[in-house]
Amino acid sequence: MRLLFSFFIICSILINNIHSTFAADLDAGEQIFSANCSACHANGNNAIMPNKTLKNEDLLKYDMKSITAITNQVKNGKNAMPAFGGRLSDDDIDNVANYVLSQSENGW
Repeated sequence: MRLLFSFFIICSILINNIHSTFAADLDAGEQIFSANCSACHANGNNAIMPNKTLKNEDLLKYDMKSITAITNQVKNGKNAMPAFGGRLSDDDIDNVANYVLSQSENGW
């Protein structure tokens, strides 16, 4: 019985993680990025801090190559970047984070 319960818990965790990964809408993320982020981050660059781009190598270098890290930065802001937690919904932030990560992996 214990083994069966453990199996259901593990399956539930895996299904929830897979669902959140596929639930992102990259088209919506692109629209949100264009409307809110592209003034400073056009083509994955950074107009304010040029050494901290949204490109794959910089996301890796600064430990930002995850949905969690990008979502946290978008919600709370950091340094010169304003917080968007009060302006964008959680779904919008999730979509834009997935879009940024996808673009970084594809070379912008």
